Order: sequence, then C-alpha cells, then structure tokens
Amino acid sequence: MKRHLLILLFFTLVFNCTVTEKPEFQGLDKIKVLNANAQTITIGADAVFKNPNDVGGTLKTDGLKVLINDTEVATIVSEVFDVPSKDDFTIPLIVSVSTDSLVDRNSLGSLLGGLISQRLKVRYKGEIDYKVFGYSSSYKLDEEQNIKVKL
Repeated sequence: MKRHLLILLFFTLVFNCTVTEKPEFQGLDKIKVLNANAQTITIGADAVFKNPNDVGGTLKTDGLKVLINDTEVATIVSEVFDVPSKDDFTIPLIVSVSTDSLVDRNSLGSLLGGLISQRLKVRYKGEIDYKVFGYSSSYKLDEEQNIKVKL
C-alpha cells in the first residue's frame, strides 16, 4: 500500500509541475549610463524575465556583445544566475568600457558626434542560455537604445 502511495505521489508531482516551459523573456529595461568620466563609461541594463515553472534553473549570459555607435566595445561574461521558481526576476547586465577603446579610425567621427550631442546608441546583442535538469534553450537578444551621457 505504501509503495502504491509513493508511486502515485511521484507521478502527481511529475505531471502537475511545469518544468519544460522556459521563462518568458520580456525585454531589456533601464538601459542607462551608470557612470561616465574621462577614462571609462559604465553602462547597465536589466534583462527582465518571468518564470512560470515550479522549479528554477540557471541562466548564463556569456558572449553577449555590447556595441556603442555600431562599434563592438565589450563582451559580457557572467557567472551562472540562479532562476527563482514562479517569479518575475531581472538579471543585471553591466559593462565598463574604456573610452580609449571607443576611439579608432573607423568610429572616431560617430563617437565625437555622440559625445558632442551627449547621446550614444547602445546595443546589446547575443544569446542568454537557460538550463534546468536536461532541458535547455536560448533567448536571442538584439536590443538598441539611444542614451544620454553626462560627463
């Protein structure tokens, strides 16, 4: 009798818990300059998700590229982020860029124009990987926003 109850409990848990739905990526929010000076510009954004699953999982953002005025300036490499179950959550995507890396012969005109107008076009491009148990999937990310810089 106990064995039947355990088997029934196991199947009830397995079939009533959602595991294979991936969390909903709802977009990037709050792309802004966190800090700017003559040496570095720190840019941040929040990747917003909603997890309908009864279990968590992990997200990894390795290889996410940051472009400023159409010039690739950094690649975000992060530690694994633990996904909470049945919750809305955000992942901070923060990158510090040396102002020296923004200046090259190809982008000097657009950078100077951006700094004079105090506006930069920031673009996050790449994939965010989700894993739970044996299930995995990726989110394609390609979002762009013009932001104001205060030096």
